[in-house]
Amino acid sequence: MPKPGAIVGILPIVAECRATAQGLARRLGAKLIDSSPTEGLYLACGIEGLSLRLRTVRRRELAIRAELGGGRQAYRAGHASPRGEAIARACGLPRYGSRYVVDATAGLGRDAHILARLGARVTLLERSPVILALLEDGFDRASRQTQSLDWLARMRLIGGDATVWLRSCATVQRPEVVFLDPMYPRQTKGAAPGKEMQILQALLGTADDAGSLLQAARAAASDRVVVKRPRQAEPLAGESPHYRIIGRSTRFDVYLHSCE
Repeated sequence: MPKPGAIVGILPIVAECRATAQGLARRLGAKLIDSSPTEGLYLACGIEGLSLRLRTVRRRELAIRAELGGGRQAYRAGHASPRGEAIARACGLPRYGSRYVVDATAGLGRDAHILARLGARVTLLERSPVILALLEDGFDRASRQTQSLDWLARMRLIGGDATVWLRSCATVQRPEVVFLDPMYPRQTKGAAPGKEMQILQALLGTADDAGSLLQAARAAASDRVVVKRPRQAEPLAGESPHYRIIGRSTRFDVYLHSCE
């Protein structure tokens, strides 16, 4: 299997997507492929959008995409409220009004989407060019839905290293909240990780810069840093938060700037 971060290539599923796939291949330094590989990661470009797929050694194929304007994510966002969403309470979103949040580990954009739907202005940072491509595709598909335009206008997507970006924040651009959802450590026992986690771990490996990222986030945020963690996990980089909001399987660790 290719090392973390590598994809086998980009597969245009239909002829109409070939030009899009070629442009993406040039940008990512990847090759076009004519069929799905027997093993490994690849991007598939089809009528329904861009997906990242993993063909496992058992010939099972898993797939993910950035879905912001439809499906279960759209249903959840449509029913979200500042009081009902733990992430909103952790980020201190007011009942009315707005906050400026930087999601420094954007992933597939679901958490940022919820925050934007609840009125926050959200900058998404993503350093993986492959995940960035998925996000851009998700943004593009969402932009074609007129009901998406208000919250989509509050979202800004930036590619690059979050630690570097946070350290270079000008005072006038300083976010009130920095949100972190670093890659969970690999499981050594118990149930196998879910489909999305398997694909992301195959692409990204595990985070090894959590300490420096948390430090940069705490220096950049004017109000708080919120870290999403598995419920039973140790605090990120061993730094105890000021308080926690605990859910069934995950929790949000909150580090307040005013308490430092």
